[in-house]
Amino acid sequence: MKNTVKDLQEAFEKAKTVVFFGGAGVSTESGIPDFRSVDGLYHQKYDYPPETILSNSFFMSRTKEFYRFYRDKLLSHDAKPNAAHLKLAEWEQNGRLNAVITQNIDGLHQAAGSRKVLELHGSVLRNYCMKCRKSYSVEAIRCGEDVPRCSCGGVIKPDVVLYEEALDNDVMEEAIRCIQGADMMIIGGTSLVVYPAAGLIRYFQGSTLALVNRDATPMDARADIVVHEKIGEVFSRM
Repeated sequence: MKNTVKDLQEAFEKAKTVVFFGGAGVSTESGIPDFRSVDGLYHQKYDYPPETILSNSFFMSRTKEFYRFYRDKLLSHDAKPNAAHLKLAEWEQNGRLNAVITQNIDGLHQAAGSRKVLELHGSVLRNYCMKCRKSYSVEAIRCGEDVPRCSCGGVIKPDVVLYEEALDNDVMEEAIRCIQGADMMIIGGTSLVVYPAAGLIRYFQGSTLALVNRDATPMDARADIVVHEKIGEVFSRM
């Protein structure tokens, strides 16, 4: 196993087809808290655990309380793409990166300029009426203190995958296709404990699996290259 940024750079330069798979750690350097680190959302105190609030059953039964948490913790007003987002967009524009597969819902990859972004868990930027399916921007959610409602009277729901909900099948299939076609897969900013997303790694059959994460993960032993640093700092040196 190799463990330096130089090793990662050399492998990247040799690779012909590269795909990136990322999680919450990609956006923490933009000021968006992750879920499982010591200072993440799961370690903050609320009336209910975040994983309970962010479940479909909680959304359906306590919609107003869901939105109070959602607006406060998941709608960042001023987050901007960081060095990791910008580097990935640059690689794609230069023909060096085939796709970004992300567990994040913040839209920062697109804001940085990435075009091929597969959002496994949806996006806070998209919202829809549960009754008539009319689409709404994030501002329709952000502005207000009560349950957002459509002009038809229906409840507006964020287009994000809540606990108890299945991932979008089309997005999953395209992510698998991209992973299977890559000879290098870079995994960054994820604890690799959230399934089924983390299970996508088993479809990678290429030559180089690289893992960049601040903390150790269950997949470290399988990776060819492991760098335990913040991903933005690593990518800014490549």
